[in-house]
Amino acid sequence: MTSHAERPLLFLDVDGPLLPFGEDPHREPLATTPGSHVARLTIEVGRRLAALPCELVWATTWEEEANVEIAPRIGLPRLPVVTWPESSDEHEREDQWFRLCWKTRTLVNWAAGRPFAWVDDEITDADRNWVSTHHSGRALLHHVEAFRGLADEDFAVLDQWLRAL
Repeated sequence: MTSHAERPLLFLDVDGPLLPFGEDPHREPLATTPGSHVARLTIEVGRRLAALPCELVWATTWEEEANVEIAPRIGLPRLPVVTWPESSDEHEREDQWFRLCWKTRTLVNWAAGRPFAWVDDEITDADRNWVSTHHSGRALLHHVEAFRGLADEDFAVLDQWLRAL
């Protein structure tokens, strides 16, 4: 069995995966009440995340606020937080050229070779290709539709991938 330090990472975005927003382009617009998206933040979501065989890490613009506002609502302890560096013109131009999500390079650096899964609504094939070239460990970049958020099938994919490691 691997030690806690060797467990794969799961980088969690908040807006989209945990707090869905926007409308399904294939359906009629839904009437929502203000703040109804916060209702998705349930203990069940936290329980399912905590049951995954990995170390959970916030990878969101919420940064430390995710530990204050999100973690307690879903029953998670304080999690490590990726802090985003100030932008670099050199990297910004390169990332735009490759059409990378602005988080990709930072997450690969943060993982430092450890296997990781990343759930986000901004992931594309460009990010997957870049990570496969620049990350020495295994990686699963799992796109979640922002209007839907994490669903049963997403948890199944994550659980299967993490357990296969």
